Amino acid sequence: MSTKSKPKPKPEDNHLLAALTPEVQGRLFPHLELVPLPLRAVLYESRKPMRHVYFPTDSIVSLQYLLANGTSTALSVVGNEGLLGITLFLGGENVSSRSLVQSAGYAYRLPRSKVKEEFNRHGQLLLLMLRYTQALITQVSQTAVCNRHHTIAQQLCRWLLLSMDRLPNSNHLTLTQEFISNMLGVRREGVTQAALKLQELGVIAYSRGLIKVLDRDQLESLACECYSVVKKETDLLLDYLPQRQVIKNVDEIPTAKLETQ
Repeated sequence: MSTKSKPKPKPEDNHLLAALTPEVQGRLFPHLELVPLPLRAVLYESRKPMRHVYFPTDSIVSLQYLLANGTSTALSVVGNEGLLGITLFLGGENVSSRSLVQSAGYAYRLPRSKVKEEFNRHGQLLLLMLRYTQALITQVSQTAVCNRHHTIAQQLCRWLLLSMDRLPNSNHLTLTQEFISNMLGVRREGVTQAALKLQELGVIAYSRGLIKVLDRDQLESLACECYSVVKKETDLLLDYLPQRQVIKNVDEIPTAKLETQ
């Protein structure tokens, strides 16, 4: 999916940035840079220093753990509900996982120095980041449980639902079976069988890497309880966030080129 055809997103398209008070927005927004995130771009590499924190608007990024033999498995997905770079305010400079763009779009990023400066105020941004971290930990923990106890079909349903929740007003996902198998850490044949089953049931339509969800209600009924646990925690986060908006001319915010870490 090309990012060029999409209208320029606003910072408030990210729920965490939208929840900040006008005072905090006034300090941070002038330093935001709009970054296009192409499909499969790498934002962070494992054990490499972090230079920015990213706030997705209409993109989805998968956090993956990369094994020594080159295989990987996804730990969580991050979209417009959150951010990438929680390690920075937890006291670390490097990340232990790789951040890979799962669905192309945009994100706003802040330099590391500006994030730390705002964190050190011990104000609203720090509280929001801590609350978001709780939701992210829930997702990572539930992913571990799901990978151990549930079928590939159930894992696929969970992943599709989590991805849809993070794409505003869309039921289309650009995901190849190879990419899905890498995310789930399973054989491609297992993903193929699970996707065919969902097609036969009329839940999805799948063609050339494009997945269209036709029946979300049925998709939710086929998913395991892991999806509802994660969704509930994410909904608690969104309910917690005060929905504040600030009038901003987004054309004043520069568009930056993606610098892989």
